[in-house]
Amino acid sequence: MQQTFYKYQGTGNDFVMIDNRQQTFNKKDTKHIAFLCDRRFGIGADGLILLENHPDLDFRMVYYNADGNESSMCGNGGRCLVAFAKQLGVINNKTVFEAIDGLHHATIENDIVKLQMLDVDLIEKHENHTFLNTGSPHHVQFEDNIDNFDVKTKGAKIRFGKPYNEAGSNVNFVKKLSDSSFRVRTYERGVEDETLSCGTGVTAVALAMHAINETKSTLINLEVEGGELQVSFSVQNGSYTNVWLIGAAKYVYKGTI
Repeated sequence: MQQTFYKYQGTGNDFVMIDNRQQTFNKKDTKHIAFLCDRRFGIGADGLILLENHPDLDFRMVYYNADGNESSMCGNGGRCLVAFAKQLGVINNKTVFEAIDGLHHATIENDIVKLQMLDVDLIEKHENHTFLNTGSPHHVQFEDNIDNFDVKTKGAKIRFGKPYNEAGSNVNFVKKLSDSSFRVRTYERGVEDETLSCGTGVTAVALAMHAINETKSTLINLEVEGGELQVSFSVQNGSYTNVWLIGAAKYVYKGTI
């Protein structure tokens, strides 16, 4: 059986996109999904995303990690799916869609997608790190030697360690560049490696840096391995609302496998 797919990337975070509006894709076959994401034997991607019909909204997003398991929200994946929906003619320049963590508003102009993320009310401040959920759980900590840092080894140790244990957490290492700019490297659970970018991760970093008074800006620039992203937000009494993840989402190619 041939499967048509599309490849998209957002600051190097890459995804296999499949139009599943006709419900022809076997969502229970985790081995097949993992194969499609395999960079040596399959197509290669950080995750696979299905675009599906929704009874009331423009579409539904179903996201799988590279290990083949359905996962929590992926910010860059959501931005890429908005671009894919526009390519398919499902939307024009604005959309409302459903993901595993709820409804998301988004706009697209040229290659720039602005995706509204979850409101965040709870940010756990610990001695050496911060923890919060931006649609996916994220551990955030400073690392001065970020350019030469072993993200995979150190990230895995934190991801599988206490207090995260089996459920695990994504892990973000951060270096402050200026009052409103930060360098970020992320270990992603499910991928079990460093990725070139993580949308929910940079969102978590932006909010965490504001919460621990490392910045007073509500528009944060994030430098990741795959490029640059921005996060804007409003804050009142420690609650973060109107959170937007902003950056390029680009079509790479279409193929069959």
